[in-house]
Amino acid sequence: MKIFLAIYVTAIFLLANNLFQDNKLKESMERGSEIYADFCVTCHLAKGEGVPHTFPPLAKSDYLMNNRKESIRGIKYGQRGEIVVNGKTYNNTMMPMGLTDDEVADVMNYITNSWGNKNDKMVTEEEVAAIGKR
Repeated sequence: MKIFLAIYVTAIFLLANNLFQDNKLKESMERGSEIYADFCVTCHLAKGEGVPHTFPPLAKSDYLMNNRKESIRGIKYGQRGEIVVNGKTYNNTMMPMGLTDDEVADVMNYITNSWGNKNDKMVTEEEVAAIGKR
């Protein structure tokens, strides 16, 4: 009986924790969607498809999903120089948008969970704050 109770309590705890995190992620993504519409959509377009040879796609982006710190740094401080996204080379400049750390986290949560991207680990304000310019 004690084992059953321990398993039951653990299961309830894990379920509640996942539901809470899902709600936090959903709220972050909603805020991130608004930020994306204000700052990012002009270059990366409404569905994250980017502009061929000019602005890289965010939709189904191997770079975005495999280079978490560099992607956060690019949004936070801007980005310049060559990057390879989905096998194509882009060499352009993205100016810093002047976003706060919580806004960077929100837009990262939105773009890494949209248009065919799936991020298992939520980006937090603390994670963004810990990333320096270089």
